[in-house]
Amino acid sequence: MPSFEVPASVRMNRIAVVAPQWAVRDVLVDLAESGAVEIVGDPAPASGPATEALTRLERTGTKATVPRVQRRVPDVSRLEADGAADLLAGEAELERRRGMAVEHGRIAAFVGWTPDAALPALAGRLAEVGASVVKLQPPSGEDPPTLLQPRRVTGSFRPLLNAYGVLPYTDIDPTGFAAVAFVLMFGMMFGDVGHGAILVAIGLFFARAVKAKYRPMRPAAPLLVACGISGMTFGLLYGEFFGPTGIIEPLWLNPLEEPLVLFAAAVIFGAVLLAISYLLGTVNRWRETGPGTALYASSGLAGTSVFIAIAAVVVGLLTGVTGWYLPALVLAGIGLALLFVGAYSGAGGGSIGTTLAVVNVFETTVRIVSSGVSFVRLAAFGMMHAALSLVIWTGTVALAEYAWGWPFAIALFVVGTALAIALEALVAGIQALRLEYYEMFSRVFSGEGRVFLPFEVELVKDEELV
Repeated sequence: MPSFEVPASVRMNRIAVVAPQWAVRDVLVDLAESGAVEIVGDPAPASGPATEALTRLERTGTKATVPRVQRRVPDVSRLEADGAADLLAGEAELERRRGMAVEHGRIAAFVGWTPDAALPALAGRLAEVGASVVKLQPPSGEDPPTLLQPRRVTGSFRPLLNAYGVLPYTDIDPTGFAAVAFVLMFGMMFGDVGHGAILVAIGLFFARAVKAKYRPMRPAAPLLVACGISGMTFGLLYGEFFGPTGIIEPLWLNPLEEPLVLFAAAVIFGAVLLAISYLLGTVNRWRETGPGTALYASSGLAGTSVFIAIAAVVVGLLTGVTGWYLPALVLAGIGLALLFVGAYSGAGGGSIGTTLAVVNVFETTVRIVSSGVSFVRLAAFGMMHAALSLVIWTGTVALAEYAWGWPFAIALFVVGTALAIALEALVAGIQALRLEYYEMFSRVFSGEGRVFLPFEVELVKDEELV
């Protein structure tokens, strides 16, 4: 039976790479080739024979493109004479990292971070040049760098997360949740079978494009296809095929005829997304600093309690069921008390602490209500999409009633549809991102991590130098 794996960052190890002085260059070449170690510290100021030769070469107009290194020790003067700016740039990088070593007598050491899975192979290859790897205890108060696990299904959606910030090392990776939420929200605002099919076709075109000018769009292809399929699904629910043409009947509702139902569905859907965000936020606060923060934080159990209480009261008002009003009020009181205590103690108590605590309680309550209302835009923009498509279709039908109007009807339908798809896709994408970043991610994240940046330089094979 497969074990459950929490979607989190790659586990990192704090290490020291220890080597004799005579093997330092070989060690750096191995580290550069492996791309598995982030060396701690700032690179030393550029200095050394290779750096000086590269500077002289650049003054003549020869620029290095991508730094590269070779296994054997090069003749720097020969590289300069040959104009090998890339190899000189690689040697200059080695010189800079050489200055980061901690030296003691005949021994030099580099401190850094490396993924846990890469440690055995790294230790094996460094042993061949006389170096060893020692695991260190991570320093107190310093989080490891973040390297996210490669995901075949959700990996193409990772830019949605990266655009918001770097995931803290201890946090759960919300990429899968963000991908599903974004695609569903987009589809709810872009519900049309025809328009969605065009997005799918565009995504498949970019996925299979071979021309260089289209290759930068390849990473966006899975997102376009997923959003197009979502739009087609909601189009079936809305009964829209290039607008309310009557070609298909709605499986659920017509957005323009039953707006209140659509508004209610958007708020309920938003409440589900917020509940998941609070759950992830609570878990992340616990993983970051322990149970105390998870209990008192506005994105932890305290805020979650107030959110559940408000949601229960709203459901009671909509359904007429009043039996859970009292439990909801008790839960809200507990949540608000936890928020007050957390903010009061965090501010150091006193009158200032009291003021900040009151502000925190008020701000959290207002924010929860406004966040739920924010998801109404899913219904509003879904209706706007339907209304714009209706205008285009009505004009097309009106022109087609005349024999001379067919060319104009076709032109209006084609141009109008293209503009509607471009405009509505842009609007739906922006609004879905806005909801993810401001309403969801703001509860999932409490801070920002730093990305794993390994020392990596391309290694030139000996046969390439002949």
